[in-house]
Amino acid sequence: MTTNTAVDVYRHHLIPGQLFACGEQAMVSAVLGTCVAVCLHDRRLKIGGMNHYLYPKSGFFGSSSNEYGDVAIPALIDKLLRLGSRVQDLEAQIFGGGDNGLRHNTGEKNVKMARKLLKKNGVAVVSEDVGGFKGRRLIFHTGTNETLVMKTHRVRRGDYYPYRERLT
Repeated sequence: MTTNTAVDVYRHHLIPGQLFACGEQAMVSAVLGTCVAVCLHDRRLKIGGMNHYLYPKSGFFGSSSNEYGDVAIPALIDKLLRLGSRVQDLEAQIFGGGDNGLRHNTGEKNVKMARKLLKKNGVAVVSEDVGGFKGRRLIFHTGTNETLVMKTHRVRRGDYYPYRERLT
């Protein structure tokens, strides 16, 4: 006879410039256009985190905001290391970086920044769903490293639904 044990799963929705990491299992979501989300998972501890950033590189004013990939990616890695992770146990997934049709290629630059910094920090990228012309709704389970990506032709206001309640 087997017994099902309920696992408390916390849900969080990230808006651009936010990141989340936790020592417990959680469901984390984001809605992405040109933005990028990096999901990190610790294979050993079964924990993880995610960031959601708008721009690849911080500006001339030395901003340390998580709106920038060069700030958000090292910050996410650092949070997981502080939770007891080891770099060799981390694996990454990269999502977003769509093309908005403008000359700036922000989405492509965001993806390049993610790849560059993850490689520099010794974190293996195991999966990507990047580029293209569609937005993405992303849900990431930090404990299992499973993701659900729903593509949409356009991101609507209603796509930004919050995941802040605690489930049982």
